[in-house]
Amino acid sequence: MSEPSNTGTPDFSNWSCPLPLADYPTIVMGHGGGGKLGNELVEHLFLPAFRNPELENLGDAAVLELSSGSFAMSTDSFVVQPLFFPGGNIGELAVNGTVNDLAVSGADPKFLSASFILEEGFQLAQLAAIVQSMAAAAASAGVKIVTGDTKVVERGHGDGCYINTAGIGLLRQGISVGPHRAQPGDAILVSGTIGDHGMAIMSVREGLEFESQIRSDCASLNGMIAAVLQATGNAVHTMRDPTRGGLASTLNEIAISSNVGVAIDETRLPVRPQVQSACELLGLDPVYVANEGKAVFFVAPEAAECVLEVLRGHPLGRDAAHIGHVTTEHKRMLVARTAMGSNRVIPTQIGEQLPRIC
Repeated sequence: MSEPSNTGTPDFSNWSCPLPLADYPTIVMGHGGGGKLGNELVEHLFLPAFRNPELENLGDAAVLELSSGSFAMSTDSFVVQPLFFPGGNIGELAVNGTVNDLAVSGADPKFLSASFILEEGFQLAQLAAIVQSMAAAAASAGVKIVTGDTKVVERGHGDGCYINTAGIGLLRQGISVGPHRAQPGDAILVSGTIGDHGMAIMSVREGLEFESQIRSDCASLNGMIAAVLQATGNAVHTMRDPTRGGLASTLNEIAISSNVGVAIDETRLPVRPQVQSACELLGLDPVYVANEGKAVFFVAPEAAECVLEVLRGHPLGRDAAHIGHVTTEHKRMLVARTAMGSNRVIPTQIGEQLPRIC
C-alpha cells in the first residue's frame, strides 16, 4: 500500500485493489452496506493492516484458541434510524445482533460489552427506554452485559444515540462451522421469512401503511441454534445471520469463501405478503433486504429434514424453508431458479439499498 503524500493525501495510484474502491477517495454510504464496496474496504485496507490467523476467517466472530479453552469474539456497531421501530429499538438490536453473530459461529454467548455515543440534547427518557430494552434482551438471551463506556458529542454530531457492542462466547465442543465449510450437495435452509427487519424500518421512514403492520424480526437466535446443533451436530457445516445486504449477500459470501456454487429456488423463499408489497412499492428485491432474527444453515443433505423439523418446532423457526443446495457448477456465484423456470444470477450489490438499517 502506498504511503501518504507530503500533502497528507493518500496516493491511490499504486493500490492493488480493483475498482471501484480506488475510485472513492472518501468514504461513501455504500462502504457500510455489506456489499462489494464494504468487502473491498475490508479485503484491501483493513485486512492487510491487521492481518493475523484469527482474522483471516472473516466470519461473524473470531475463533480464539486459548490455554483455558476455545472462545468466539464478535463486535458490532449500531446506527439504525429511527431508534425505535415496530418490533424493537436500537438497544434490543445491539444485544441480539451480537448474540446472533456468536451463535452462528458455533458459540454459546456469555458476555457482552455496551458502549454508547450520545448526542448532546438526547432525551434521558429515550435513553432509559433503550437501556431497559437492552437489559431485557440480554436476560432473554441468557447473557450478561459486564462492561461498557459512554461518550457524548456536540449537538448535531451524533443523531441521538449510537451503540457498539462486543461479545464473547464459549465454542461448543465438536462443532466446527464457518463460511469456508459449505460442501457440494449441502442443503440450504433459512429459519423464516426474509426482509422483515429492513421493511419494518423503511415502512416507518416512508410512511407506508398496510392492513397488518410490518414488524422487525429482531430476536436472539442462540436458543434455536443450540437446539439445531444438539440434534444434528457436525451435519451443520455453515451458519450465518443474513443482516446487512440480506440473504443474497450472505449466500454470495459463503459461495466465495467455500469456492462453491449456490443454487436457490425463488418460489421457495418465505416472504410475508406485506413485505413483498412494500418491496414492490419501493423497487426493492427481498433477497437484498436486511434481517435481524433469521439464520441460514448449510447442512449435509441427509440432515435437512431433521434440521427443518427442529426449526419448525421452535417459535422463531416456524416458517423455516429448504430453499436450495450447494453445487459444483457456477462456482463463487449465487444463481436462482425463477417462477418462470429460468435462471438468474444474483450478484452482491456494489453499495447499499437501505442505509442505517442496523
